[in-house]
Amino acid sequence: MDRDILGLLENRGQELVLTPGLVAANTDWSRQAVREHMLRLQDHGLVEYYDEARSIYQLSNRGRAWLAGDLSTDDLEDDS
Repeated sequence: MDRDILGLLENRGQELVLTPGLVAANTDWSRQAVREHMLRLQDHGLVEYYDEARSIYQLSNRGRAWLAGDLSTDDLEDDS
């Protein structure tokens, strides 16, 4: 689910900014499940707020690096 959320935000190079509700509306996942995963992705620095007041997220530089294969998953687990 985490990779899919990051891929949705990346949108084949045309990056999107999305709320957990919009991610859920475009997938088979519940809004609550998406929200929990977004918070975990944020804890690992892979996403960041685009607009915190409206809970809109965007990819971070670290998220882009992970998707590109420039950051290993092992490096992410060291952060928890």
